[in-house]
Amino acid sequence: MCGIVGYIGNRDAYSIVIKGLKRLEYRGYDSAGLMLYDGKDLKISKKKGKVTDLEEVSTKDNNFFGSIGMGHTRWATHGVPNDVNSHPHLSNSGNIAIIHNGIIENYEPLKKELIKRGYVFHSDTDTEVLVNLIEDVQKKEGLKLGKAVQVALNQVVGAYAIAVFDKNKPDEIVVARLGSPLAIGVGEGEFFVASDASPFIEYTSNAIYLEDEEMAIVRLHKPIKVRKIKDDTLIDPYVQELKMNLEQIEKGGYDHFMLKEIYEQPNVIKDTYRGRLLSDKGIIQMAGVEDNLEKFLNAERIIIVACGTSWHAGLVAEYVIEEFARIPVEVEYASEFRYRNPIINKKDIVIAISQSGETADTLAAIKLAKENGAFVFGVCNVVGSSISRETNAGAYTHAGPEIGVASTKAFTTQITVLTLIALRLAKAKGTMNNSDYHRYLMELEMIPEKVTEALEGTNEMTKKIAEIYKDSPNCLYLGRGYNFPVALEGALKLKEISYIHAEGYPAAEMKHGPIALIDESMPVIVIAPKMGHYDKVVSNIQEIKSRSGKIIAVVTKGDKQVRELADHVIEIPETSDALSPLLTTIPLQLLSYHIAVLRGCNVDQPRNLAKSVTVE
Repeated sequence: MCGIVGYIGNRDAYSIVIKGLKRLEYRGYDSAGLMLYDGKDLKISKKKGKVTDLEEVSTKDNNFFGSIGMGHTRWATHGVPNDVNSHPHLSNSGNIAIIHNGIIENYEPLKKELIKRGYVFHSDTDTEVLVNLIEDVQKKEGLKLGKAVQVALNQVVGAYAIAVFDKNKPDEIVVARLGSPLAIGVGEGEFFVASDASPFIEYTSNAIYLEDEEMAIVRLHKPIKVRKIKDDTLIDPYVQELKMNLEQIEKGGYDHFMLKEIYEQPNVIKDTYRGRLLSDKGIIQMAGVEDNLEKFLNAERIIIVACGTSWHAGLVAEYVIEEFARIPVEVEYASEFRYRNPIINKKDIVIAISQSGETADTLAAIKLAKENGAFVFGVCNVVGSSISRETNAGAYTHAGPEIGVASTKAFTTQITVLTLIALRLAKAKGTMNNSDYHRYLMELEMIPEKVTEALEGTNEMTKKIAEIYKDSPNCLYLGRGYNFPVALEGALKLKEISYIHAEGYPAAEMKHGPIALIDESMPVIVIAPKMGHYDKVVSNIQEIKSRSGKIIAVVTKGDKQVRELADHVIEIPETSDALSPLLTTIPLQLLSYHIAVLRGCNVDQPRNLAKSVTVE
């Protein structure tokens, strides 16, 4: 997620930047750094750890002052968390400084070309590549900083929010945005730059929010200039008045991190497939898969090991991979895998899934798999984590830090990565015709928009349902096919944050035991999109109805058959059966959240739970 803070004006920049970085700590980060310009020299201080660690280091320098400054909290993407990889990064000349949120997908070829031209790199980051590219463009074409930034950005692929300063142009900061938020605070003879308004809310109530593919030059005592990056079109910036307080914006305006993370899903799903999914060209490109494609194609079996929510994502992947790529898949609890003397062969691929990349049980399963000669592929969210180091290859989800203990965006981004893998293997194996393949690529690309629609369309309904059932002692979740794992995940969310006993089942299993629990006080959440096993699920709903159970149904928009049977209906947009878990999970997350809030539970830090389970 990272955090950006910048200031240009007449105040002490150091205090503004440090305070701003502290306001952005909610975003999650592993290191921090800042740059100050005193009218003569660029001064840099960077430190792995918290902003307080940076503050302790930087205050030892009595000359650390200036009226222009930039600061950054980094969440590692390229290169492990350490002092060197922290931002800001300087160009080879030492004249240009940059802070950057996002990912430059094509940084490797750019880096190779710059090395050929004599550039030296000191970090492992994609950001250092970008700042040297800007300097290279500036030198070769004799351009001012703003134009050099624009030309350089037209050469990169990826996502970014950047702030760039050149000591040879000491009266301006150049900022730009694509895919990562960036706000500009407009004061009297001063400007503030930040990932959101929290760092400057006490100084000004006027802000400009850059749109994607826009850049701006903020200059002392001069009007701001905003342009389109691609075609240089001049934009008339819209200055809006901020109406918020500091307490709200620490969580981005949300009451809890969990709710914020639920609403981040459209963006993080897009970030997960960004640079990997090129639907117009019919291409899926994932280095970890591509470099080991023969191993995947020759695999006799795929074993997925995971815990908790990641295990549920693995169950969805089992359906998707077997359906698309026709490779047998087994999904194992990592905590049980190592203790049952499993049969592992050299032609097996083990996929290990973990949000944190530090899950002890999953790490132990990886070790066992490697000892038995299996190829191990990791899917995790944290760059430089143990799982990313221990596996033979892998893919990051790019979900950004997930602070709420109950996983939400981790689940949907894991499913996104695993679906991309399944589609790539299907294409390579020829197990899916071209028409279906292209249809799935286009549908997957539309998922973020549909998740947004699901969020907007189901939030108020889930609130009303939560009011009715918040005091229920038990709850059942039912789903079939691709949505059976979603039933398990929905039940887990309710248990985790509201402490209500809940169980998830395949809908057809209800009559093999759980139906004995059904009475007029039992709420039953049934996932019933109009695809797949719809008619069978309708029959299951009729069985519940005849026993006076309270039915809460998640259905495809426009459904009529289930509406006649259910007590409450929550509508989601239509998509294919295989991609439906990315939508059906949304109202279940919201329902759990609203019930927990109404019960007065600690939503972000539920009792007895930790975000990363690093012990068995």
